[in-house]
Amino acid sequence: MPFTGVDEMTNDPVRIAAENCERYHVRHWGNGYFSVNNKGHLCVLPEKREDGPTIDFLEVIEEIKNLKISFPTVIRFHDILRSQVRLLNTTFRSVIEECEYQGQFLGVYPVKVNQMREVVEEIIDAGRPFDYGLEAGSKPELLAVLALNDNHNALTILNGYKDEDYIRLALLGRKLDRKIIIVVERFSEISLIIRMAKELGVEPMIGFRAKLAAHGTGRWASASGERAKFGLTCSEILSGVALLRQQGMAHCLKLLHFHVGSQIPDIRFIKEAITEAGRIFVDLVALEIPLEYFDVGGGLGIDYDGSRSASESSRNYSLEEYAFDIIDGLQYICDQAGIAHPHIVSESGRYVTAHHSCVITNVIDNIHQTSNTLSTERESGEHNLVSTIRASAHDLNESNYQGIFNDIQQCKDDAISAFRFGVIAIGERARIETLYWDTLARIQKIAAVQPFIPEELQRLGELQASQYLCNFSIFQSAADSWAIKQLLPIMPVMRLDEQPDVSCSLVDITCDSDGKIDRFIAKTGFEKTLLLHTLKPAEEYYIGLFLTGAYQDVMGDMHNLFGRLNEVHIYCDDDDPNDFYIEEMIKGTSAQQVLTTMQYNPELMARTIKKEIDQQVHQGKIQPREGVRLVDFYENCLADYTYLKF
Repeated sequence: MPFTGVDEMTNDPVRIAAENCERYHVRHWGNGYFSVNNKGHLCVLPEKREDGPTIDFLEVIEEIKNLKISFPTVIRFHDILRSQVRLLNTTFRSVIEECEYQGQFLGVYPVKVNQMREVVEEIIDAGRPFDYGLEAGSKPELLAVLALNDNHNALTILNGYKDEDYIRLALLGRKLDRKIIIVVERFSEISLIIRMAKELGVEPMIGFRAKLAAHGTGRWASASGERAKFGLTCSEILSGVALLRQQGMAHCLKLLHFHVGSQIPDIRFIKEAITEAGRIFVDLVALEIPLEYFDVGGGLGIDYDGSRSASESSRNYSLEEYAFDIIDGLQYICDQAGIAHPHIVSESGRYVTAHHSCVITNVIDNIHQTSNTLSTERESGEHNLVSTIRASAHDLNESNYQGIFNDIQQCKDDAISAFRFGVIAIGERARIETLYWDTLARIQKIAAVQPFIPEELQRLGELQASQYLCNFSIFQSAADSWAIKQLLPIMPVMRLDEQPDVSCSLVDITCDSDGKIDRFIAKTGFEKTLLLHTLKPAEEYYIGLFLTGAYQDVMGDMHNLFGRLNEVHIYCDDDDPNDFYIEEMIKGTSAQQVLTTMQYNPELMARTIKKEIDQQVHQGKIQPREGVRLVDFYENCLADYTYLKF
């Protein structure tokens, strides 16, 4: 059962579990889908009910291990994906009914957010009762969308820059009686659509993307405003209307689209955009353009840091507020102008997909400056620098800790200079460094309980922090964390009934100094370290990176040739003893697959190694039986997972 209460006993596991649930902000970013159970394990609540089905992460991990699936692994909870699709559609429908709005909600999922076939198919199936459609922004995405979106009542919205083949594919969809709307992103596309439609004898459905003055804030603010990459100015919109009218195709213009950013943190910018775009809409209808659809684009944010604020990694509004402000704002403008309420379209892909996917990785090691067993006992004839720093360490107390900090800092600097000039040897330098880091740790503990901490000592905790080495690649599995410093929820999935006691950052297994995460969710802003548990010998420790279902699944690169991760797809089953089953396992990229992508020929590589081993066998340097084993080993490594195995 999920955690439901707090025990007042000092070391009670139930109380500690509640504290950890708060420490890692689970209830805030989890959107009701995640909790901590009475075993101290993170769990998933597919129905957002603590008395409903509960999926224990440790039970999922054990089943993954029993199936011989290696970590790191992407875990997809398809029930969450389906739930988000339902929530988006039912919320808009409920607000439409409450406001007595006369149009319908016809959402579309933008496949660029996560193009994985299994994800798109699940969304289509969950959205079928709501005529939930798809959006494509490129020819390859359009090829996929044409094959997958077979619901003739659902919309297919086509964004992005277009050439003849793109338009021809779109008009093929019209021949198949699909509701495909080609959204014009640049003025020259209008003539292209007109010409291709006449050549093929197809009547297109056309949309105009408006370039609004209103724009959002945060990382994706450049997607909106007058300097935006996509869209038509007001003068271009009017010129486009005139061109369509001249060609007898003004009746084909069905949709007005705008977009103010991928993650809008502040609801005010959404309201401003609705007002501006709504005015454009009613003015076009006044020009006898039969617009039917009002496409608000993406922007429905995710509360990554759980702060419920207008920060870049959060949002200061709920789904209900978002829907109400769109519907109420547009309704008011239409009623003022005396025109019919249009159907509302949204492209809220981040909201739909983010929560359903996470990355689970095992921690390999703790990298720490003081993790050594070198003796620092006095030795005869040792250099004065060693004696000096040892004496400083011995004299340390609460009244002189700042002075001792200054002394050992100077001593360490002097030791490095002495080593460079050959005055001290490596052994003496090593003892000085060991004494330095040990004393720094003691100073940090003293400073931590003081009412005032001098500025130069405030970073001691960060300097003393461990680095937990994790079996994954930041560049493959958390691209936004590296590229744009996106905060992602990160936490252990086990031992949550124990107090975490190690402040650390995370480093990956790539040979790149950027392969690290040192920005973690805090109550305000972010912290440079994350509190985790001390690693136990011979016991695996698993952590999760959450809300990775949007973009992170598809944006990763193959730095150091670390490929895509293994995936498991989880479905809730209330009749199963564990409340879940693994419906599908998709193997991650093998070494030979990533090498092939980079233009290597693994078969030729294997033959080359075999030829060299055979030569060594013929010369008697390798025994034949060993030669066979070595060839098999090399070929098995080619066929194996790119990540480390333990």
